[in-house]
Amino acid sequence: MAILKIARMGHPVLLQEALPVEDVAAPEIQRLIDDMIETMLDAGGVGLAAPQVHVPLRLFVFHVPAARAAEGEDQPADEGLAPQALINPVITPIGTDRRLGWEGCLSIPGLRAAVPRFAQITYSGLDRTGAPLERNAIGLHAVVIQHEYDHLDGVLYPMRMRDFSLMGFNEELARFQPVLPQ
Repeated sequence: MAILKIARMGHPVLLQEALPVEDVAAPEIQRLIDDMIETMLDAGGVGLAAPQVHVPLRLFVFHVPAARAAEGEDQPADEGLAPQALINPVITPIGTDRRLGWEGCLSIPGLRAAVPRFAQITYSGLDRTGAPLERNAIGLHAVVIQHEYDHLDGVLYPMRMRDFSLMGFNEELARFQPVLPQ
């Protein structure tokens, strides 16, 4: 396995629509998944999309640490999820409720912002073995899936923002702890 170079905002690979993965079982796809999981964990992220490592394919890896699963929720959230891949995903919102929450991105290092996301979603796609999967998600789980899915369509979180006064450097946001509007 290898740590991959992460593309940063401004690189054209982050602004293009990714192509479907044709052969999930291909050795290069399986190696890519392993390398992406290693890179995500090494960088301290909860998700990483293939375009972020200069590969324009509809694939991302993610995990939901159990200690963070309830972030942004008033109700019990999903349990944590181990690192895994989602290939050729499709997302469908459940309802119209959106929540504003803090997000960062490995391709936009050092910054965080308040981004509106659907509160509940259903997603489907293939796992790394090629088996179909479908899940509902809330809390951090839903945010991570939506954030990584955006990367597959060439969308970075600042493109989703409504209020740029709710964007800042991690250190400043930690120091002043701004409150999100309801």
